[in-house]
Amino acid sequence: MNDPRPRPALARRGFLIATGATAGALALTAGCSTGTGTGTAADPAAGPRNGTPQRGGTLRAAFAGGGAGETLDPHAANLFVDAARAKALFDKLADFGADLAPVPRLAARWEPNARLDTWKITLREAVFHDGRPVTAEDVLHSYRRIADPQGTFRAKASLEPIDLAASRALDPSTVEFRLKRPYAEFPNVLAAFGAYIVPKGSTDFDRPVGSGPFRFVSFKPGSSLLVKRNDTYWDGAPHLDQVEFVIATEESARVSALLGGQVQYAHELTPASARTHEGRGRIEIIRLPGSGMQGFVMKTDRPPFDDKRVRQAFFLIADRQELVDGALSGAGEIGNDLFGKGYQYYASDLPQRTQDLAKARALLKEAGAEGLKVTLDTAPAGTGFIEAAGIFKEQAAKAGVTVEVRVGNKDTYWKDILSNGSFASYRSGAMPIESHVSQRLLTGSTTNATKWQHKDFDALYQQAQATRDDKQRAALYARMQRRLHDEGGFLIWGFADWIVATAPAVRGVSGKAPANTLDWARFDKLWLA
Repeated sequence: MNDPRPRPALARRGFLIATGATAGALALTAGCSTGTGTGTAADPAAGPRNGTPQRGGTLRAAFAGGGAGETLDPHAANLFVDAARAKALFDKLADFGADLAPVPRLAARWEPNARLDTWKITLREAVFHDGRPVTAEDVLHSYRRIADPQGTFRAKASLEPIDLAASRALDPSTVEFRLKRPYAEFPNVLAAFGAYIVPKGSTDFDRPVGSGPFRFVSFKPGSSLLVKRNDTYWDGAPHLDQVEFVIATEESARVSALLGGQVQYAHELTPASARTHEGRGRIEIIRLPGSGMQGFVMKTDRPPFDDKRVRQAFFLIADRQELVDGALSGAGEIGNDLFGKGYQYYASDLPQRTQDLAKARALLKEAGAEGLKVTLDTAPAGTGFIEAAGIFKEQAAKAGVTVEVRVGNKDTYWKDILSNGSFASYRSGAMPIESHVSQRLLTGSTTNATKWQHKDFDALYQQAQATRDDKQRAALYARMQRRLHDEGGFLIWGFADWIVATAPAVRGVSGKAPANTLDWARFDKLWLA
């Protein structure tokens, strides 16, 4: 297991089914939360998996892939495997900790002006793999490339608040970002998904040069990427000699390869597989809590959900534990109709909502909605969607509500439900609460599936972004969340675990980091016992 020599990818050994499927597609994640420019990431070692790190060896990690069209351009990342490979080769200015607060990375610190519309970023000393120092000009080149109107890079929307034409390099290690408006949560932009820093002038990523913990060795799209330790990495050289990312699009192929010893890390297991193998000694199961919000959206601009009493009734119809147990096979925890449980600013002091069918019936009667019939749109577009729809249908019947489940096309589902219908299954990956608000709950938000459009709510958000004091800003987020908890359009019944598995010899895997945060898929901190 500690043999440092590269081995053939699984596809060449009969263990790999590599297709163009996007089973590993990332849930929506875009960056935006407050940052003081200080802080540390969660300890990447997970409890009993601690120990003294050992140097050496090659770790093989299996992910679902994107087929022969895969690229190592970090700005074009869309899949989990893209993000994991980009993290190995490149760095961002910041990344998200376990509570989705930004943690400094290439940015040693950040400082706003009094109006919160200009931010000075001081870079730490770091070098690219070819020996060039990481400079302010590299940062500006990277962000301008992402924001190019001719491009389609995912982080473009996250960078929208920056006036890049007015932003400048004050010196080689200092960037001044001018913003279009006050933005207290600007450090979230630095941590945005896909906002990696590449050398100035970089346009070709066939043999990528980054500043990350590993250096490029070889790449075969749809099959494998091999990287080796960067001994000059600013955050300390990795323990492993090499990491090979291999593609196994089917979950069964990833599990079989892990059980057979062809890989030592398998990403994205189902709850059923985890239950089958957990505690049996052959592989280790690691659950990453808070990785995926699960719920339903009620469109607040149309009947029957334009009456808040109907929305309140539906909150009370849901038996959240039954939904978690049935739709997620117990691999998660119940929600309270608010996004971001466990994240920075989450309103944990609000009482946990529980099923109350009698009160739900009373609210429906008061709203003139007795005998209500609604259509619930769903599709196999997310884990547990179909199962949750069936469970909620049975729960609603106990309150006198008839739910017709309509199963749509998983490939067009997210576009279909954005404006159509009135009630639909929904999920989200990890992102700061501020991002959830700005992207989904403001009058002008482009992904406002609940059609929650209130000028006074918008004003609270803008007030928060113009508030420098952390406690005062937290109080404003609390006010927004109290209102959403009372009358919002998100019925959030649970938060799903993300599940990975490793060989017993693998150490240093975080058991705290939600998917797509700093310590998720952080192979520079892993070692082989």
